[in-house]
Amino acid sequence: MGEESVDDLLQRAAEHAVRFRNSMSEGLQRPRATYRASLEEFREPLPEQGDAGLGVIEELVAKAEPGLRAMTGPRFFGWVIGGSHPVGVAADWLTSAWGQNTGNHHATPAAAAAEAVAGNWLLDLLDLPRESSVGFVTGATGANFVCLAAARGDVLRKVGWDVEVQGLFGAPPITVLIGDDAHATVFSALQFLGLGHDRVVRVKTDDAGRILVSDFAEAAGNVSGPCIAILQAGQINTGAFDDFEDIIPIARGIGAWVHVDGAFGLWARACPQRSGLAKGIDDADSWATDGHKWLQTPYDCGYAIVRDEEAHRRAMTIAASFLPPSFEGERDPSHFVPELSRRARGFATWAMIKHLGRDGIATMVERHCRIAHAMAERLRPEEGVAVLNDVVLNQFLVRFGMTYPDDEADRLTQGTIERVQADGVCFCGGAIWRGRKVMRVSVISWLTDDLAGNVAADAIMAAWRAVLREGGGRPSA
Repeated sequence: MGEESVDDLLQRAAEHAVRFRNSMSEGLQRPRATYRASLEEFREPLPEQGDAGLGVIEELVAKAEPGLRAMTGPRFFGWVIGGSHPVGVAADWLTSAWGQNTGNHHATPAAAAAEAVAGNWLLDLLDLPRESSVGFVTGATGANFVCLAAARGDVLRKVGWDVEVQGLFGAPPITVLIGDDAHATVFSALQFLGLGHDRVVRVKTDDAGRILVSDFAEAAGNVSGPCIAILQAGQINTGAFDDFEDIIPIARGIGAWVHVDGAFGLWARACPQRSGLAKGIDDADSWATDGHKWLQTPYDCGYAIVRDEEAHRRAMTIAASFLPPSFEGERDPSHFVPELSRRARGFATWAMIKHLGRDGIATMVERHCRIAHAMAERLRPEEGVAVLNDVVLNQFLVRFGMTYPDDEADRLTQGTIERVQADGVCFCGGAIWRGRKVMRVSVISWLTDDLAGNVAADAIMAAWRAVLREGGGRPSA
């Protein structure tokens, strides 16, 4: 492949990317093709001979685009997914083009340096202990895993057990205190670490998903031995925050390691108007958050933040004779993540923080919270519609058919969700909350403005009215 072919390939890919991104605000906010249709489009026997690169790129675009969702558009509210800001995308393109394996600082000094600086910026933005270490991982799932690995090692070391050397065979049991409404990825991380997703003490929560302090205190009083307490900043459905100021001292009283899952909610710390929601969170031992949510980096990017750098290193360091050593004052990226071969996530993180700055990030977070509140307020007066939570952040839940029996309201809610998705003006997803079907709305794309919020709220109300008109229901007696 000559230089001209490289130019043609990258130019053609860039042209398709620009066209795709520029079309996000228009047209359907859903895929045109189903999974089955996409599978049939891609399905073919293994090629015996290779095709020319430009033809492959053209075919990929033709096959893939019908099955892509408008996740980078202004009216995508289905999950807590950032909009992959073009500055981050451009930095990520360069990351791919540079083709660096950033396992250590000797292999790619620039990548390690960008991570070191961006990590310090993150601690400043989120106002977390500046001595903390930061691992650049794939997302909050990986971040929870890394932080809880450090927690596992630390609480066992305090009772004389080196889990990194001896494993869990014969180790003292660890009690894990966790809220009933914790995110599924935290339970997955516990599973991966050999702590079990069901072998935990689940603490009761209130109607917004916050851990009840009194129940936490009762559960903590029954703990004997090593303990990890897992709290939450930004409940995935309601955006609610645990009471860190009251809960963390209780956990400290029993010697527990306190970990906070703050995949998106931790970014409230970067917004003066919302930072009070996370008051006291800096007293925890570790924090997990995402860059590809409120920082708007491309997928995949998350951060594992640990107060005790040595505990972080012990849990993650990969040592081998062929790997160069680290000396004082040097930061080896592989000492803080479970991967040796990895992309340079620090470049896009550095670029996005450099582009937005402290003020830009704070302004964006507050705008999204304001839009979420405004959307909820537009929906509240609609007959038969209920917003189920106080909108303290960027998340809210909606249930339809409130004058009908619960089962019928479930049907009407599901029907409204399906109608919204089929109409394609915006995208909202469904969830189960307290045993009943709800629509979940997440406002977090950098492109979402007041107009997009108003258009989406109108589309949701129109879908509800259409479902009620066409499908009817059985009113309560």
